[in-house]
Amino acid sequence: MSWRLPKLVPRSAPVILLVLTLAAATGFAAVGHLVARYNANQQSRGRKLYAQGIAAAENGRYDDAIAAFRAALTCDPTNSQYQLSLARALRDSGVPRRLEEAESYLLALWQRSPQDAAVNLALARVAAHRGSIEDAIRYYHNAMYGVWNSDPDANRSKSRIELIQFLLKKGAAANAESELLALSASLPPDPTAHLQAAQLFVQAQDYLSALAQYREVLHLDPSNSAALAGAGEAAYGSGNYTLAQHYLQAVVNANPQDAHARELLATTDLVLRNNPFRSHISDAERNRRIVGAFTQTEKRLTECARQTGVDLNAPASSASPLLALQSRWMATKPDLEHLRSAAETDLPDAIMDLVFQIEQQTAATCGPPQELDLALLLISQKREAGTQ
Repeated sequence: MSWRLPKLVPRSAPVILLVLTLAAATGFAAVGHLVARYNANQQSRGRKLYAQGIAAAENGRYDDAIAAFRAALTCDPTNSQYQLSLARALRDSGVPRRLEEAESYLLALWQRSPQDAAVNLALARVAAHRGSIEDAIRYYHNAMYGVWNSDPDANRSKSRIELIQFLLKKGAAANAESELLALSASLPPDPTAHLQAAQLFVQAQDYLSALAQYREVLHLDPSNSAALAGAGEAAYGSGNYTLAQHYLQAVVNANPQDAHARELLATTDLVLRNNPFRSHISDAERNRRIVGAFTQTEKRLTECARQTGVDLNAPASSASPLLALQSRWMATKPDLEHLRSAAETDLPDAIMDLVFQIEQQTAATCGPPQELDLALLLISQKREAGTQ
């Protein structure tokens, strides 16, 4: 049999090469198939771990979320969504030492895609956690003008609102105001959007802009009770007491149980009935209001002195400012008789200046006033607006 073996062995080199090539290709294909299956299994496992991490983060279980996202990244180390979610979980976990790790992940993502709005928003929130106004503004702006995968207009608006809320919390009123103006200029004709803007303007104590937004809500939705109440408060805060009375009366008419609106309305009525600087009132009515205000301040001085243990009969040289005001009040009292005299044109202003000083000083010394004293204090603070 041995003599037949050479006949069975191919003698051609090309045939041998072909056989070896086919064998190598088969081996490579088998290995490639195994690698592909392994990678597919790893990616499938990564997706499951990622889903577990998302569920844990949504329920506030950040330690579990972080562990799941880390495991998902071992399955798919270059997945930017896994890296972003891990960074968010690290940031939101409330553990200060994790904030730096979160930032390192985010900065790596930012370097690869600086226009990614989601990454910039995540970095803005890291800056907000740290209280860095400058960095927060930069990254929030990057998010607003960056590339969003979906609903860019809504996401830009939400980013700006979030920045405004951060700035208001940090007391950066000027920055917040400029962002609010930009927000209000781009709002859609949606009552909810204008209502939110109005409430942010109130937080910024820009009552005139808040009033404009509340009135826009009422234009779009006349039955909006929140906007009606807000318009009353904003008009009150801006010193437009005539308009405040209009809105607050409507609120009380619709809901007589609204104690806050009833209190604001009562104070508004007192301001309008007792402000001697309002236009279209007679000289007699002006003088009556001045005398009433002047008389009220004696009561306020006396009560404030009693609360603080100040003897108003002591020498005026005493350290208490209440004594000096009491002395001035006594010296001014005889001038009330000359209010009717046309020659005493500056007397009403002089008397009311003293009234305002007494109300302001007693408020600083004895705390916020009530009823008529509060009305007089408001008139002193909003004298120009109080004439409306």
